[in-house]
Amino acid sequence: GDRVLGQADAPVTIIEYASKTCPHCASFHANILPYLKKNYIDTGKAKLIYRDFPLDDLALVVALLAHCVKGDAYFDFLDVLYKQQRAWAAAPKEQLLKLTKQVGITEDGFDKCIANQEVLNGIRWERDRASNEFSVNSTPTIFVNGKKMPGGASAQDIGAAIDAAM
Repeated sequence: GDRVLGQADAPVTIIEYASKTCPHCASFHANILPYLKKNYIDTGKAKLIYRDFPLDDLALVVALLAHCVKGDAYFDFLDVLYKQQRAWAAAPKEQLLKLTKQVGITEDGFDKCIANQEVLNGIRWERDRASNEFSVNSTPTIFVNGKKMPGGASAQDIGAAIDAAM
């Protein structure tokens, strides 16, 4: 299912398709999302729906792990994943085990998360739907109220699209 940051009834919907191994996605989360969060999400003007679009097998495994994180902790975990992307990408299992333990996922739970066929099928279905129906072919891909933003859109560009949608 969708992970939503912000108020469910916010008038503007931002949808982000992202891959956990994508350095551009990490940059979006470090440099653009804080601006959007402060000016639009935290103020109730917009909500962010995060959807996985894994570009490789490691991104798919990390997406499976993230889906095991419940509630509000999901976006905090996502933030940590993107901030520490280089470290866990270099030594995936060892580093990811450390990160998941911080959110209460044991080693046994880790193995169960990455073996969850139902979640795996859901992530693949969402990725295929995004590709086939919405022409998503790179990450991050951002939509504001259904309007696809050009690749490399700045925080101000996305903010202007949110303002226009309001």
